[in-house]
Formats: sequence, structure tokens, C-alpha cells
Amino acid sequence: MGVTRITRHMFLWSMAIIYMFAFASLYVQIPGLYGNEGVLPVRLVEPRVNGSRPVLEQIHAHPSLLWLGPRLGLDAQQAMELLCLAGALLALGAALLEPLRDSLVFFCLWALYLSLCQVGQDFLRFQWDSLLLEAGFLTALVAPLNLLRCATFRHHDAVTFWLARWLLFRLTFGSGVAKLASHCPSWWGLTAVNHMFEAQGIPLPWSWFIQQLPDWYLKLGTVGLLVTEIAVPPLYFAPIRSLRLAAFYIQATYQVKLMFLGNYGFLPLLSLALTFSLLDDDHISYWLGHGKKKRTKTWPQSIMSLLVVLAVFAVIIYGTKVLFTLEIDWDARTITSKTAFTQQQFGNLLKLVTGPTIWVGVLSLTWEVVAAMLGCVCVRGCLWKLWGLVQWAVFASAAVAVFAISVVPYSSMEQVYSSKILPEVRQAYSLVERYRLVSAYSLDSRMTGVDGRSEVILEGSMDKNTWTEIEFMYKPGNVGMAPPVVAPHQPRLDWQMSQAAQRLAKQSPWFTSLVHCLLQGNKDVVRLIQTDSAQYPFSQAPPVYLRASLYRYWFTQTTQDGSGPNEWWRRDYAEEFYPAVQLGDATLEAKLNQHGLKEKFPIQPSPDSPLAQVLRQVRGHVQTLPGHLVLWSLLATVATIWLLKTLLSGVLGGRKAKPTPAEPKAKKAKDQPAEKSASASSLKAGRENSEESRRDADKSPKKRK
Repeated sequence: MGVTRITRHMFLWSMAIIYMFAFASLYVQIPGLYGNEGVLPVRLVEPRVNGSRPVLEQIHAHPSLLWLGPRLGLDAQQAMELLCLAGALLALGAALLEPLRDSLVFFCLWALYLSLCQVGQDFLRFQWDSLLLEAGFLTALVAPLNLLRCATFRHHDAVTFWLARWLLFRLTFGSGVAKLASHCPSWWGLTAVNHMFEAQGIPLPWSWFIQQLPDWYLKLGTVGLLVTEIAVPPLYFAPIRSLRLAAFYIQATYQVKLMFLGNYGFLPLLSLALTFSLLDDDHISYWLGHGKKKRTKTWPQSIMSLLVVLAVFAVIIYGTKVLFTLEIDWDARTITSKTAFTQQQFGNLLKLVTGPTIWVGVLSLTWEVVAAMLGCVCVRGCLWKLWGLVQWAVFASAAVAVFAISVVPYSSMEQVYSSKILPEVRQAYSLVERYRLVSAYSLDSRMTGVDGRSEVILEGSMDKNTWTEIEFMYKPGNVGMAPPVVAPHQPRLDWQMSQAAQRLAKQSPWFTSLVHCLLQGNKDVVRLIQTDSAQYPFSQAPPVYLRASLYRYWFTQTTQDGSGPNEWWRRDYAEEFYPAVQLGDATLEAKLNQHGLKEKFPIQPSPDSPLAQVLRQVRGHVQTLPGHLVLWSLLATVATIWLLKTLLSGVLGGRKAKPTPAEPKAKKAKDQPAEKSASASSLKAGRENSEESRRDADKSPKKRK
């Protein structure tokens, strides 16, 4: 693979933006979710400080920084808020300042988010949280050590950046395989996309319009999704550059579509950032118009490469037609589709490909490791060679270790091959499992909402006769309310309410705590439902009784004149989800005790340290703002600062006097070995003398300008 310096910078910048969104989104929800009187108070699960145990031993037992809270004069909620604010500000700095896109900074961001996930319970156990932790740890390996000002050749960059490509493969391929391996009738019947826009966690306004498309077209979308997630990912490791670039465009297009077709939080952004590992600097420079594509191939080689690319995609297209029985009905002007293989045949195929895909990863990683080593060997000077080889050994070992333990969750999709994993590898995985360095991914493996979208509707009453529905800001409720646009904000209570509707109430212990908090009139919990008190029907006094019912929701159909909907949803009552209860009710008290949510000791008053006062001041400024507005404001701030920096750099850059030709030449010659990567060009550069390097610098596009 070619030089990837620019693509790594794109990846690091994207990860900083994603971290900023993740921390800020969680921060605005902490009081209601984890406050002292929240749905799942963090003080009930926070790690306790044991003065008799060494610090490192305590961190290993409870990998969370929350145990530092009492040392800083903070309670558990304030400690979570401090970690979130620190993470959001650090990520904001990394997004705006290149020196802060440093390995130490990204390691701190990973440690902060891990600390939150360790105590986040049900609300921080989504797959995108695991994905952010794994991608965040890889980012710490990919990022340079700018803050320590380490002079380094960084020939190992291609090795560590390869791990992002391997993660992208496990995410996409694993999710695609899981859809068929789950035996879900919707995926096998190719009707999953027909229900996806209606059944997703928080639909978008235009989801209603997409749902009106013909069934045959939506079934074709299911076929395209399966092909994108199963047939395309092996191309990530193709030796032909054109195949990798084609895979990038396919996956990038798919992730951009997800951004505009659903409120999936930062998940599509994170997946899109991982696709940058398929690019190289030559292609990015061609995008930006900074240079022309280098001709490294002869005409016969180019023609042969093109023929191979066409042959590969011809096989994919033909295989798609055969496996999904695609037929054009010219009379009806439709395309029919049907799965042409059985679940047994798919299971047999999965047994055959699981092992080879791992070995393809081994060969691809080996290639990158060997190329990086040769790049270090070809550097001039014994000391530089030694320093380069030391770096290569450290980072190559780290990459091999991460790859090895990632095989354990990846192979879990096929039990026969999973049993063949070496015991030493499994033991290493079990040692680091608590740090969530690697995970298994199976996004949307089972499609819900086939018989209608299930929604839990809360109702309150003062007399148990007249009941009033409690509307949430984001999740469906009022049939006349249009679905909102909230991404990249992640309203975790609304998502969990959608998840709870797929199960029994006893399988969601936090729901009992939610009911209890609303009966008490907890304002922080109420703000999770409605930040505008005028929209909450019990803002003056909490309800005396609460109950929950399960409804089935469907999008309405288009009108005859083709105009927009008067009502977005239609719904039918399904069953009782939670019985009517009041404070002191025996049923409610029994459930609280059963799930360990009953207070066993009185709440301690909040500390009044200077840091705690600052945190309360910050909270007071944002507590009445909806989460999505906070994140949009952050995004607008970053965009504005970037625009001002670009304009100022252009104005000030035009006023600067041009340097003498000798200065940049000498700097170029001095810094050139550090800028070369472990590619074929670095091998050639290692043999050139200093005068040839200066002549090359004079011939560059920058010099010609």
C-alpha cells in the first residue's frame, strides 16, 4: 500500500470529532441517567477506594478513573461530569490543533471513555460504544508522539494503521454474516429494508417517504446491503490498489447513506473514519488537485489491472444475480428477487471462509510488517537504523498482539473454527477483555418491527381515572408528531425505551427505576423526556399514578393527491407493559428491591469544593438545552474556527516574504528520511545521496510554484 500520511491525519481528525460528539452527548444526559436521584445512580456501582491496595491493582480490578472523585472533592455524578467535560474539551482541542492529535491525547480520551463505560450499565452497552473503545485504542497506536517531540521515522505507521482496516473488515463482514446466521426471516426473505426505516431506533422525517417506495425496490435494497457487507469487505486486502479504492467508495457511500437515513448517532461517522484506511496519499492529493497521479505502471500492467478489477466485479454482479435470483419483469417494470440458497448451504460456506479470511489478514499484516522493516533498514546511518528498528519492533509487536486477540471475538460467528483458537490466545483475550480492546459486531442481526413497531407509552394520572400520555422528545409517541433529526446526538433513554419494547418489563430493570423517579418528580429525569417544561404534562406536580402500555406503530400511507402526511403514524393497542403503580405501592417496592435499586443508605450531600462549584456552574448553563442543539452548536463552533483559520492563513500567508531557495532545500534534505514511509519509494530514497534529494525537491510541484 502507498504512503498514508494524509489519510492518517484525516483519520485522527475524524476520531477527535467523534470523541467530542460522544462525550458531549453523554454529558447532557448524566444527571438524569446517573445522578444521585437518576435512573441508574452511578454511586451504587462506583468503584470504592481501598487504601490498603496499590493504585495499579485497584485500576486493574476496576478500570475506571471515577475512584479519583473523592480525592478531588467530588461525588460520583460530579466525577462523571468532570470526565465527560475533560474528554469533550480535549477532543475539541485535538480537532482544532494538530499538535494535540497525539498518541498520549488519544490514549487519555480512550481511558476517559472506558472509565465511563465501566459504570454506564445498560445505557452504555451499545455496540457503537464498544466500537468507539476499540477504534479509540487503535487511534492511540496510529497517532504520533507530538507532545514529547520525539524525532521518529515512523516507518511503522502503515502497520498500526492496518489495524483500522482489519477492524473495518470485522465490523462490516461480521455484521453481514450475522444477519444471515441469525436465521431472521426478514433477512432471508429480503424484506428487512422494507421494515428498517419504520423500525429503526429513532426514525427521520424522510423515513416516512422512503417507506412509501415500492416493495420490490426496498427488497433490492436488502440485496445491495447484504452484498455490500459480505462480498465487498474481502476487497479491503486486495493487492490491487484499484480494488481497495473501489471498496472504499462503496463503503463510504453506504455510511453516508446511513447518516441521512437514520438517527444512528456517531456510528456512521465512526465507520466512515475507518474507511480512510483503504486510501493512500496519492489518491487524496489527486482529490485536492495538489498533484497528478504517478505513473508507476506500464500500459500492459495498467490494462491487466483494469481487466482484473472488471473481472472481480463481474463475478460479484453475476454471483448476486444467481444467489438472489434477480429477474427483470419488463411488463411490470420491476426487478424480482429471492434467496436462492438455503440456511444449511450458508452455514457450510461460513465454515469454509472463516479460516481463510483470518489467514488473509495474517498475510496482509505480514506484508505490512516486512515492508516497514525494510524501510527501517534502508535508512542511512547506523544509529537511525537502530532507532527505526526499535520503533518497528515495538509497534509491530503491538499490532500482532491486537490482531491475535481480535481473532477470538471474530471467530465466534462460526463455532467450529472458534474451538480451534489456541488456548494461549484465548487466555490473552480473557486478560484484557475488561478493557474492551476488541469486540464482536453484529449490527441489526435481527430485524424487529415486522408486525409493527413496538413502543412503550407512559401515562400518568392524578386520580387513576383520567390518564395523560407522557411524550418523549425523540422517540415516536404522538401519531401527529413528525420524527425528529437528532444525530449525532445519542438520546440513550429513548433508544433504551425502543429496546425495552421488544422485551418484557422485567428484562429491563432500569424501567422500574424510571417509573419511580417520575413518580417522585425528579427534574433531572424529566429533562431526559422533555427539556421544555411546558411540554411535560406534570410539570406543576408529579403524577400520583403511572402505568405503561405497549402499542404497535406503523407509518401511514400516502394520500391520493400525493401530499405529505397529516398524521405520520397509526397505532393499535397491544397489551399492558407495566401495571399502574404509585409511591409506596407494594409491587413497585418489590421490584426496586429485586433489582437492587432501593436505597440502603441516605444520599450524602454534594461536596462544596471549588471544582464542584465550577461543575455546577457549567451544568446550570446547559441543563435546559436539548442534547442535539448542544452538539450542533459544537459542530458549528468547530466549522467556524476552521473557516477563520483558513481565511487568516491565506491572508497572512500571502503577506509573508518568500524564503530563499537554499533554506527550504536544506530543510527538505534534512527532514526527508523522517517523511518517508515503508513503501517502495522509501527503499529507493535510502540509496540516494543528498544532492539527488535536493534536485528532487527542486522538481516538486511546490518548488515549481
